[in-house]
Amino acid sequence: MGTQGPDDDKYHSKVDERTAEEKAIDAWLPITSSRNAKWWYSAFHNVTAMVGAGVLSLPFAMSELGWGPGVTVMIISWIVTFYTLWQMVEMHEMVPGKRFDRYHELGQHAFGEKLGLWIVVPQQLVVEVGVDIVYMVTGGKSLKKFHDLVCADCKKIRLTYFIMIFSSAHFVLSHLPNFNSISGVSLAAAVMSLSYSTIAWGASVDKGVQKDVQYGYKATTTAGTVFNFFSALGDVAFAYAGHNVVLEIQSTIPSTPEKPSKVPMWRGVIVAYVVVALCYFPVALIGYWMFGNKVDDNILITLEKPIWLIAMANMFVVVHVIGSYQIYAMPVFDMIETVLYKKLKFRPSWYVRFVSRNIYVGFTMFVAISFPFFGGLLGFFGGFAFAPTTYFVSKFFQHLLYLFFNLEKGITFTIIHPFSCPVSCG
Repeated sequence: MGTQGPDDDKYHSKVDERTAEEKAIDAWLPITSSRNAKWWYSAFHNVTAMVGAGVLSLPFAMSELGWGPGVTVMIISWIVTFYTLWQMVEMHEMVPGKRFDRYHELGQHAFGEKLGLWIVVPQQLVVEVGVDIVYMVTGGKSLKKFHDLVCADCKKIRLTYFIMIFSSAHFVLSHLPNFNSISGVSLAAAVMSLSYSTIAWGASVDKGVQKDVQYGYKATTTAGTVFNFFSALGDVAFAYAGHNVVLEIQSTIPSTPEKPSKVPMWRGVIVAYVVVALCYFPVALIGYWMFGNKVDDNILITLEKPIWLIAMANMFVVVHVIGSYQIYAMPVFDMIETVLYKKLKFRPSWYVRFVSRNIYVGFTMFVAISFPFFGGLLGFFGGFAFAPTTYFVSKFFQHLLYLFFNLEKGITFTIIHPFSCPVSCG
């Protein structure tokens, strides 16, 4: 709870009561081992975490929602998730003398050591492990699509082998020690996300509105329409996911009482959300406008030509999901290593990290190969875990923490609302 890191002497006013062994473990764990990130690290880490392959399914989600509900859901999701992300940034250091470096530490502080873990960790793991499995499938499918486009006369290769090829990159990259060490990968991924999103809506504009375009619901029954509607909401929730790693990203930024980490973090978040808007809204609205309800669940499939451009876009997707996989895997690595070192008393070492991380990558690869339709479950995961952890759990934590400190310690917190005047949350 409130794990301390290398900058504690600058940030914390109370005496550090950790043992030398605990300090060594915290200095080894991926989340707390490095705190020298800049604000732009926050920008491209958040872009990589949010603007995933889910953006390519937004036109399909619009086709299941319709113009009115679809536009409304997109705009409200952008505003609400922007607001809850700001709350997460504020809560990182809202308790004097502590930094909540991990999402579950907020839950532990609000609900207690054990209950907080049981409430937050399962949802967080569903999101992070689920996204990594989906990205295994997405990376493999994009590699296969690239191969089939550039070599149409070549022998067809099964998707299984492309997933294995994609996973081979992670058997290497997963051994980078912490968030700051994957900053280059994350930057490349952020650039790629903006690139393939631009290709998606740009190529759609080039094709123009199709002659037989229709905007009505595809389902012929009321039950089917309702099911598709809620499935689309799950797809939108998946597209806006990213809050699960916000505190972990902020923990890499140095902080002092004079220069708290929330200042550079918030600057990076603003840049990230501008990029999110530039990616999401053109792809969703233009894609649906041009193809109507005949758009595929991946707009790059609908866009068959020009072949060279679509092939390049698929390769951009591959590069992006490589970075996204690492962003979501790093908190999982931190959880695994915390259990190994603090609970099971393993000594921090490279071979323990080598084995544990390879097992995780192997597990996500195995599930992706066994269930290549895993992406079809995004609607379910979106409702079960993405929506709570992204849209409203942070607000619930905020109220509990404010209530706790007002009643127990007589502290009233006043924070500056990013869009208006100062407001009291007491």
